[in-house]
Amino acid sequence: MTFSSKRVAVIAGARTPFLRIATGFSTVPARVLSAHLVADLVERADIDKNLIEQLVFGQVVMSPDAPNIAREVVMGANLPVETDAYSVSRACASSYQSAADIAMNIQAGVIDAGLAGGCDVMSQPPISFNKKMTEAMVRSSYSKGSKLKAFKGIKLKDIIPTQPAIKEPSSELTMGQAAEKMAKENGITREDQDALAHQSHVNATKAWEQGWFDQQVIDVIMGPKYQPVSKDNLFRASSDLSKYAKLKPVFDREYGSVTAANSSPLTDGASAVILMSEERAKELGYAPLGYIKSFAFAAIDPNWQMLMGPSFAAPKALDLAGLKLSDLDLIDMHEAFAAQVLSNTQAFASKKFAQERLNRGEAIGEVDFDKFNVSGSSISLGHPFAATGTRQLTQMLYDLKRTGGQHGLITACAAGGLGAAMVLESA
Repeated sequence: MTFSSKRVAVIAGARTPFLRIATGFSTVPARVLSAHLVADLVERADIDKNLIEQLVFGQVVMSPDAPNIAREVVMGANLPVETDAYSVSRACASSYQSAADIAMNIQAGVIDAGLAGGCDVMSQPPISFNKKMTEAMVRSSYSKGSKLKAFKGIKLKDIIPTQPAIKEPSSELTMGQAAEKMAKENGITREDQDALAHQSHVNATKAWEQGWFDQQVIDVIMGPKYQPVSKDNLFRASSDLSKYAKLKPVFDREYGSVTAANSSPLTDGASAVILMSEERAKELGYAPLGYIKSFAFAAIDPNWQMLMGPSFAAPKALDLAGLKLSDLDLIDMHEAFAAQVLSNTQAFASKKFAQERLNRGEAIGEVDFDKFNVSGSSISLGHPFAATGTRQLTQMLYDLKRTGGQHGLITACAAGGLGAAMVLESA
């Protein structure tokens, strides 16, 4: 972000409601849900469709019938067919990447305006078969004789479909197992995890009750019965901290502390933002929500502590922005798991971590939890993998505007030992 003096303005941002898997969006393809969102966002922003020169969209669990969801969104949202479009995948930081791509192209002078976002509908994962059954199906497809011969030796267990595992191939750990490992290695207690999860639900409930999401979340009228959906269905309006302790651990049933209540749920949803060069925005008379001041990505060994990416990406983004953690008015850290959040905030404050892992003399600083995830985050709002980044981006700018703050940090961990961070500035 240092090679150009061009500032990247966020003209508008929105998301669909985030719904628990197998509920209101269970029959809606990701490309359809995303196109609905993008069409609504462009209309809300009152922007000429021809100004959108490029659309970049993230998706983690891709549909075989639409591997380039970005192009399908262009067509489904009735944007000009000439709009350049491509898809990206950086696990849970996918829409950080889509926003970064648009921002860099604006700064490089390649485009003046673009649209970035992401979507995952976990209700519709691609279903696969084991290797033996897959090979038989391929043989059958290309067989010139009897198709049935290709399935000789196939047993009942071979025809049972399997859903994709949310597992890191190199470490052979699921995200939950990685969070459990981090909780143990960093001394993160069950009580602290439950307290953070409870606070997330309290904050999300307040945000909905106070109308903070009214401008950020669009109505969606589709799904099994075409009933209008206007609100997330994951946050617990009556969250009771005393009940969290009753849940059993999921990933280590005997000695673990990570439960369904202190983890983000599988979620369906989409989010997007419209970005434009500051000069073009002023020329056209748009009032930006804010600006992307800097962004950074990081990668660490997933066999160590897979979800520590924010502790590496955030210092880079802050350095690029010329700011310190203490300069920030608000922070939104993606809550994949409470254990992951508390491990990262612990690292933020650790001089030892800074010296040994970041080659920095001092810690980046203590997190003020009064300024942290103030309108809820992924545990309470949900986590449609590729949609979380631009959800955070939009939510942060609205939170800064509402509170009168100037600078905010959004950051997320991602599978593969990846991390992402952005520093945002209010308009």
